[in-house]
Amino acid sequence: MSVPFVLDHVYNAPLQEVWQALTEKEKMKQWYFPQLLTFEPVAGFKFTFKDDGSPYKKEWTVTDVINNRKLAHTWVYKGYPGVSEVTFELFPEGDHTRLRLTHTGLESFPNDPHFARDRFEGGWATILGINLNKFLEDNN
Repeated sequence: MSVPFVLDHVYNAPLQEVWQALTEKEKMKQWYFPQLLTFEPVAGFKFTFKDDGSPYKKEWTVTDVINNRKLAHTWVYKGYPGVSEVTFELFPEGDHTRLRLTHTGLESFPNDPHFARDRFEGGWATILGINLNKFLEDNN
């Protein structure tokens, strides 16, 4: 049975600033993945990444975009079975913004420590709870 991973985080930043952090390549490189080479918030766009020597090469494609509300992309590893999807949804809360991350399809990956659910949970806690939060605080 598929159980999506869902994480909500509230940022002390207006929605537009959070949206820009999610959709502007140079900003994404600072908090999300520094290996990011190309990105456009357009459905069907395929991300490209600098080869960092990892055996887990990302092959991501934007699947859905609703301006200032939602960005979704696949999370796939080249040469490995499994397809998952990451969805970022934004909700204004006064001067703050709530981001809801939903990561589905984790169970489709191989039974391997690199693909373990708790590894993704810890990764998202760091990416959203520390990295993005600090990026927004430093650039606010």
